[in-house]
Amino acid sequence: MSDPFADIRPYHDAEVGEVLARLLSDREFLETLAKLRLPKLTARFPGVMRYLVRWLLRRELRGVHDVYTLQSLVKRYMDRMIEGTTDRFTVSGLAELDRRRQYLFMSNHRDIALDPAFVNYALYHNEHETVRIAIGDNLLSKPFVADLMRLNKSFIVKRSAKGPRQMLAAYKNLSAYIRHSIEVDDSSIWIAQREGRAKDGLDRTEPAIIKMLTIAQDKATESFSDFVGHLDILPVAISYEYDPCDAMKARELFEKSAQGSYQKAEHEDLKSIALGISGHKGNVHVSFGRLIGGEFSGPDAVAAAIDEQILDLYTLHPTNFFAYRRLHGSYPQLACGVARTTFNAQDHAQVERDFAQRIDALPAAHRPYALAIYANPIVSKLERQSHSISAAAC
Repeated sequence: MSDPFADIRPYHDAEVGEVLARLLSDREFLETLAKLRLPKLTARFPGVMRYLVRWLLRRELRGVHDVYTLQSLVKRYMDRMIEGTTDRFTVSGLAELDRRRQYLFMSNHRDIALDPAFVNYALYHNEHETVRIAIGDNLLSKPFVADLMRLNKSFIVKRSAKGPRQMLAAYKNLSAYIRHSIEVDDSSIWIAQREGRAKDGLDRTEPAIIKMLTIAQDKATESFSDFVGHLDILPVAISYEYDPCDAMKARELFEKSAQGSYQKAEHEDLKSIALGISGHKGNVHVSFGRLIGGEFSGPDAVAAAIDEQILDLYTLHPTNFFAYRRLHGSYPQLACGVARTTFNAQDHAQVERDFAQRIDALPAAHRPYALAIYANPIVSKLERQSHSISAAAC
């Protein structure tokens, strides 16, 4: 029986050995790893370094024959990364989730690799099954990247499909796969609320994502609202005290504003992934929300319900407040941190100095865009607060 999802789904346990063997013989993959760890030595002795990396990987991967064992190995590296690049990692809302139930986790999108990685990390350490991760094929510029992602329970979103007919076929298959994962394979899903990162710090759900998910709806037997309820969409808000890619994002936003467009360098997304993983993130908080349900008039209404939760769940850090003051001249009356306490700048004097130094190291023309990345979550919360007051008055 043919597998309709073979070209997009994560690898099965039976395929792990073959894929690992392929990676261990991939010169470019081995050299890329060597360059990340020891760039100068790799430049001088590429063959020797490739051999060394292959030998180390073979030793590390001994006994890895299925996805679970591989993810256990990845967990060790995640532990090291979190200990080395975050000051504190916290989670809220996870205690309310049923470990026996499957969810479609939809989160805001700030970092290519870390958003789903932190969600998985939180789930794994609280005895939940890890998720299958949606990843755009635009990020898979190298075959070894696709192999690595699919080994780690990622499935492919074919954004590069050409023409309306091909795009519709790709999205139908994707929608069917997501429904199949939840209802047949008993596997939870992670997907971003939008295509591409919110580089300006404004988290908004794209209704097109909801439209894609609902292509699998059987209109003859279920209503739109019933189908949305069956998807078990659960919003997740991820907040980083420091964005390792803030300078890259600010440059892109500046160039788009000044020139009307921005041309990515070759493999720029891979560089963003590497920087996101290795860069300092300060405090990181992942907040799990409540299931989306009720009567919905269409995708826009579902997107609005997701936005409402993500905005409420998003945890503000002192860096958000310092950026907002530099752009708007005052501190907002909003709660700060996991404890949701009143913000007091005097309690975070060192953070203010570090943040100012970080921003002031950027080109002057880029600084307003970098500040907006941090200030815009506050702008969004204030707008929502204002709308709520207006609605109550009416």
